[in-house]
Amino acid sequence: MGETLKDKTAKGLFWGGLSNGVQQLLTLFFGIFLARILNEEDYGMVGLLTIFSLIASTLQESGFTAAIVNRKQVDHKDYNAVFWFNAGLSLLLYLLLFLAAPLITLFYEQNDQSDLSDLTALARYSFLGFFISSLGIAHSAYLFRNLMVKQRAISSIIALTLSGITGVTLAYLGFSYWGIATQNLVYIGTLTLCFWYFSPWRPSFRFDFTPLKDMIRFSYKLLITNIFNHINHNLLTIILGKFYSVRDVGFYNQAYKWNGMGQQAIQGMINGVAQPVFASVADDIERQKRVFRKMLRFAAFTSFPAMLGLGLIAEELIVIAITDKWLPSAGMIQILCIWGAFVPIIHLYQQLIISKGKSHIFMWTVISLGLILLACTIAAYPYGLYTMLIVYVVANICWLFVWHFFVQREIRLNLFEALSDILPYALIAAGVMIATHYITEPIANIYIRFAAKISIAASLYIFLMWASRSVTFKESIQYLTKRKKA
Repeated sequence: MGETLKDKTAKGLFWGGLSNGVQQLLTLFFGIFLARILNEEDYGMVGLLTIFSLIASTLQESGFTAAIVNRKQVDHKDYNAVFWFNAGLSLLLYLLLFLAAPLITLFYEQNDQSDLSDLTALARYSFLGFFISSLGIAHSAYLFRNLMVKQRAISSIIALTLSGITGVTLAYLGFSYWGIATQNLVYIGTLTLCFWYFSPWRPSFRFDFTPLKDMIRFSYKLLITNIFNHINHNLLTIILGKFYSVRDVGFYNQAYKWNGMGQQAIQGMINGVAQPVFASVADDIERQKRVFRKMLRFAAFTSFPAMLGLGLIAEELIVIAITDKWLPSAGMIQILCIWGAFVPIIHLYQQLIISKGKSHIFMWTVISLGLILLACTIAAYPYGLYTMLIVYVVANICWLFVWHFFVQREIRLNLFEALSDILPYALIAAGVMIATHYITEPIANIYIRFAAKISIAASLYIFLMWASRSVTFKESIQYLTKRKKA
């Protein structure tokens, strides 16, 4: 008997959650060693190049993964066209960025007194990553379309392990930011090889790009959207790199990384199944609405305690894990975590809009957000880094109401229903963290305070979920118990 959509979704969420949990633990484990060995300038150098790598990677992917997932029928020629197009475009982009690397260095050097003499060579070396990743995009799309979450999870874990060992070894040997760049290349190369291993599809030497015509109508809007998404998420890095020092970029990069690990643990679990599931029930609005609300509750149930909890323990975590030399990052983490609690929910809204084929709405909404963020952060720039961070976070959270407006038009989900799915978990999680902060404040020993915050916050949240008879909490426990017995 075949699996039902509910079974596939639950299985995908389980493997997505397990994968992201293990990935974040590995990232944490290797990240601690790297942060203890390296300094803020090392992370800052790599951080200056992040936005260029992300935009190049988005250009070479061109939104074709989402286009393939949303096609009714997909065959070999579709994957083959995507593979060869990505490979050719990526090679061209790499050559262009190779030539433009000195201009990137010049952009940052004009307002920075730090030594950026190696930035050109580092850029040319780091940018190899997006070309390597282009060779696995078609295979990744195959795994994604067929909900092969387990195989994607195993691939990521293997890649993280090998790249982490490489990064720590090179950092220990004194390679500084070159070690971080090499770690990223090893991760991308290993992940690409694993996608080839797990995917049964193989490219053929037939260069027929006609299938791309239909895909481009859908994907070009996602391409533009994803570029602006990367700009939006890395806007502060660009501004800090231009007007502040590499050291400030390093502190922010560290804070963003810790916040990103927390986000990814939740977001990756949900995004691994959201779009394929939404697309599979796109013809039944009521069913799609029920599925969306259930996933919305699950996102809120997991995201708010996880991200607000990360903010609660930020100072202790930074000092214990990577020493007090990184303490300036703790305050940034606490601010970013408030936004981070909403990110998986925002992405869920975005996945629903994409599944309805409304990529133009997705595109213009993200572009509008980007322009507002740019105006707000530049206006806040004279008031300091932390003010910019707060303005950035508030603007992103408020934009959730814009996302809801478009989702409401598609599946008739009114604001009251959405808030009733989100707010109970947000308020309970916030109350738990505030109570835990005051309970543990008198504890002087940082290690005891760290352990007490985690244990008290977790116990309080679980108790309140049980006492409030949360259906999502009950279903999660039942599913985990069921798997354990199986």
